[in-house]
Amino acid sequence: MSQGTAPPKPKNAKAIREDRLKAALKANMGRRKAQARARRAEKTTDNGQAGQDTEG
Repeated sequence: MSQGTAPPKPKNAKAIREDRLKAALKANMGRRKAQARARRAEKTTDNGQAGQDTEG
């Protein structure tokens, strides 16, 4: 009954590698976006105080 629910299996090593890299890239972009959101939120809560910027 659940035959159509599973994603298709990669056929060769190249496809497996591409799928792995795609997943790693997606996870990395998610982390970078979360970091950017946190930095943006931190800047808005500082209310313009000097000396709080740790970016180098």
